[in-house]
Amino acid sequence: MNANAKPSPDVNSPEGLGKAAAEAVLDKEKSLLPAVVRLNEQKVARGFWPKIRKVAARIPFADDALSVWWCVRDPATPAAAKGLMLAALAYFVLPTDAIPDMIAGLGFTDDAAVLAAVLAVVGKHVKPAHKAAARGFLDRLADD
Repeated sequence: MNANAKPSPDVNSPEGLGKAAAEAVLDKEKSLLPAVVRLNEQKVARGFWPKIRKVAARIPFADDALSVWWCVRDPATPAAAKGLMLAALAYFVLPTDAIPDMIAGLGFTDDAAVLAAVLAVVGKHVKPAHKAAARGFLDRLADD
């Protein structure tokens, strides 16, 4: 885009787009978000526990991942926060990553970064009870 570029007449102009057309574009019923959240929820339900059991001893952010999982399960957590948390957990369980998990020393850095970013945005919803549940699970896992 150069300095002489001009926006379309529809941009930032409700009269240019028309109210009905604007509402159709922003129709929440047509949004993909609920479908994406459901898909992420299914991925997390299938893959989170097997992966966390396998890697918890090797990753320093296992307690954060578990805290986020318990926060997602909490009915008091707002839906928008759950959606972001589920996306981060789904990325954690995906077999394909930006940096493959099997690379020693680097494999989980992308997962840690995604989780840290989500916690920076919606971490206020992770309560002490979620952290305690995570710590309890890690303690039981270490005893086994």
